[in-house]
Amino acid sequence: MTQRIAVLGATGSIGDSTLSILADHPQNYQVYALSGHGRLDKLFELCQKFQPSRVAVPEDKVEDFASRLQQANLVCDVVGGQAGLDDIAADTEVDTVVAAIVGAAGLASTLTAAKAGKRILLANKEALVMAGSLMMQAVRDNGATLLPLDSEHNAIFQCLPAEVQQKNTHIHNACYGIKKLWLTASGGPFLHKSWEQMQSASVSEAVKHPNWSMGQKISVDSATMMNKGLELIEACHLFDLDESQINVVIHPQSIIHSMVEYCDGSFLAQMGSPDMRTPIAHALAYPNRISAGVKSLDLYQLSALEFIKPDLQKFACLKLAREAMQSGQAATIALNAANEVAVEAFIKEQVSLTDIALINGRVLDTMHQQDSVTSNKKDETDSFSGDIKTLEDILTIDKLARIQAQQEVEKCRS
Repeated sequence: MTQRIAVLGATGSIGDSTLSILADHPQNYQVYALSGHGRLDKLFELCQKFQPSRVAVPEDKVEDFASRLQQANLVCDVVGGQAGLDDIAADTEVDTVVAAIVGAAGLASTLTAAKAGKRILLANKEALVMAGSLMMQAVRDNGATLLPLDSEHNAIFQCLPAEVQQKNTHIHNACYGIKKLWLTASGGPFLHKSWEQMQSASVSEAVKHPNWSMGQKISVDSATMMNKGLELIEACHLFDLDESQINVVIHPQSIIHSMVEYCDGSFLAQMGSPDMRTPIAHALAYPNRISAGVKSLDLYQLSALEFIKPDLQKFACLKLAREAMQSGQAATIALNAANEVAVEAFIKEQVSLTDIALINGRVLDTMHQQDSVTSNKKDETDSFSGDIKTLEDILTIDKLARIQAQQEVEKCRS
């Protein structure tokens, strides 16, 4: 039976990889809906190629984009803004939602898809970093399916017992014998560079990843290892484990994508070429397998595989992520928001690469200070304190953290 797919974030790197697989398997998949934000010319080309029934664009671009489609004799429902994304995510005609919108912008539509009981292929790690408990509860309550697209989490998923995969069983249950999860990291472009070299790094140097082809924001996160910190937080929610049971190891070759350590001393690892089409194809076809169009790994050509303990002084963002997970959801929301602001400032050449960790740390410190001051007050609407029960609660903390982060950016510039 043909699956109808909505690709939210179709013009990014995950969108590219997903659509290449869908194009190779037209008998199995139909591109029902697409979304894009900044690269609307590319989105228009995708509409010409795949002829989706629906497409989401920014609110102020709906009329122009609809006119372009009409002139090209393409019949397509054009919707706008967050409401449009949510409408597609909950559309009864959609079987699978590929959640590939970068950053906090992808949270609401992913949560909507979970509440609609969809099969969700999750590339937007911020959905769990910001709203882990809320998201996983929505998945359980509404019978949704959540399959990870991040290569590391997908690798862990593949290495888990079949019963854990298929029944969403808590993997810390002793009968499965799972001791630890190991997230692998490439180390990024500055693995063998000094902190001083990182401090003076240009944007072009920071986004030049040694193994993966990714978007600008995630490439910068890889350079600071914040990407691995966010993945650690995501893994805690996906697999229902404490952060102390998840280790990070630098593996520069990016051949082993992650591992599961069992209590009998066994390590199960998933290996493959560093190509996002592999985890995407796995999640699309799960529990079956389809061709991803990926070049096979040539074991005879492999050199030694290295495993290195991360330097938490140089990669302070990884340490901050673990500390935020220990502190709770408000801290992970604030960290993600601060990081998005800091990375944007770096890309605009307003701050240095090493300022990103500094800004993130200062925002977390401010949050903790405000918590101690306001913990005994009833009115907590202007603080990071209080219960987090709704999407609005999450977005309030996100907004406060962004304001604080922007103030820290200004301090770094002055």
